[in-house]
Amino acid sequence: MSDRAVEAPRRRPRNKDGLWAIVFLAPLLIGIAVFYFWPILATVLNSFSTFGPFGGRTFAGLENYAKLFQDSFIPRAMLNTAVYTGIVLLGIPIAVGIASLLTQKGLRFSRFYQILFFLPAVSMPVAVALVWRMIFNKEFGIINYALSLVGIEGPYWVTAPGWSLLAVSIVGLWSSLPLAVIILSAGLQGIPPELYEAAQLDGAGPARQFRSVTVPLLTPSIFFLTIITAINGFQLFDLLFAMMGQANPAMADTQSLVYLFYAEAFRQNDQGYASVIALLILLIIGLITLLQFRMQRRWVHYE
Repeated sequence: MSDRAVEAPRRRPRNKDGLWAIVFLAPLLIGIAVFYFWPILATVLNSFSTFGPFGGRTFAGLENYAKLFQDSFIPRAMLNTAVYTGIVLLGIPIAVGIASLLTQKGLRFSRFYQILFFLPAVSMPVAVALVWRMIFNKEFGIINYALSLVGIEGPYWVTAPGWSLLAVSIVGLWSSLPLAVIILSAGLQGIPPELYEAAQLDGAGPARQFRSVTVPLLTPSIFFLTIITAINGFQLFDLLFAMMGQANPAMADTQSLVYLFYAEAFRQNDQGYASVIALLILLIIGLITLLQFRMQRRWVHYE
């Protein structure tokens, strides 16, 4: 036996960093689980059920999903939502031009103009919708009055099926500009001025500098805006509801997917089928977002 004393194994000090990380993250994780994951799970469970007028749940299997493929309002609502989203996305190139003008050197009252453009973002959506509803009014709206000065009879913007979606889309585009201008203005301020000086030395004019320097370096901000604008576009409800109202004769031809969900859940009290529509909206937004992330490699420049 060795004369050396047998040393007891040393205990490693416990790493409490992981424990404290869980403690500090627990409120956030619990909030996400309660307010995000659980509603999605509850929606999936409700999609396989039918509900009575006075409560009670009955397992319905795939009945609600079969109803989705038979509903004639679904294709029209999907088309309306896609058209609205496409028109609102046109506001991004418009916002690029506005932000470029507002961040020009030597522009007087640039801060005032930025605040002026941002005012619609802090206005109540319902109030904005009501004001635009008066602007689009057939009898005394300013748009039809301006058209009458050149001999054109303005249409029923809000109550005609062919024009109501266009009117709502115009307001949606106008409402999306403030946030886009602010984000793009921040992106423009992050572009090093040396790049413009180098381009100018190479003989590039303002238009060429805009195409070769400004736009490529703004693509990360543009990509971010396309993501949030597309998501907001497919969640169209409050603007449509406030501008048109439930009794509007054009609502059946103008309703969005979210409005169709609202009508089924709260007017028809068909919570099971409404859950299927909600999952359809979630699936479409997820696929579009995934497609945008896959395509970003082709046009987004991070350096």
